[in-house]
Amino acid sequence: MSFDRCIKIAPSILSADFANFGAEIQAIEAQGADWVHIDVMDGHFVPNLTFGPPAVKAFRPHVKTVMDVHLMIAPVDPYIQAYADAGADILTAHIEAGPHTHRTLQAIRTAGMKAGVALNPGTPADAVEHLLDLTDLVCVMTVNPGFGGQKFIDMTDKVRKLRQMIGDRPVHIEIDGGVDPITAPLVAAAGADVLVAGSAVFKGGSVSSPEVYGKNISAVRDAAQSAAA
Repeated sequence: MSFDRCIKIAPSILSADFANFGAEIQAIEAQGADWVHIDVMDGHFVPNLTFGPPAVKAFRPHVKTVMDVHLMIAPVDPYIQAYADAGADILTAHIEAGPHTHRTLQAIRTAGMKAGVALNPGTPADAVEHLLDLTDLVCVMTVNPGFGGQKFIDMTDKVRKLRQMIGDRPVHIEIDGGVDPITAPLVAAAGADVLVAGSAVFKGGSVSSPEVYGKNISAVRDAAQSAAA
């Protein structure tokens, strides 16, 4: 994975057809998805249950781009190796999920993955200031995690502050929650370069009508690129 700050669209397969994940992943990639975003929820750290390592391992052969795995679980550390073995390219843990985030990020990198740290809406940008040299990606939650399809919470000031703190470090800023062609320009202008979109990508399309995914991805990308800082 070479680093660049061009806008990347990472559809969240939480909005895909659960009975047809392999074909859905292939469809979004064929239609222009840059990354594939997988939301792992444990019913404890967040109020929902989704995927575990066996599901992620099953998705892996279908993902030809970047498998971006977002852990909304606590604790994280006991499961890092399982997600490495499942084939995650990027593994993101929440700073709120445990007291020793340095150790978590080091363990993710030691296991051979890129390390991400996620911030809930109520967590300030300053919380990751001393983690940036261990981090490949900062995920700014623009909804409270746990469910798809929620309303966007404006975090542009936080994104702007993170972009300033990151400076010339090769660290992505990812936005997760309520991203669509209306909200994408706001965060792109503030300095975000990876946009997770669930319902905004999958809405109206299907494996048999994948061109809708392509139009949806292009709409988010074009809106973001027009405003990118």
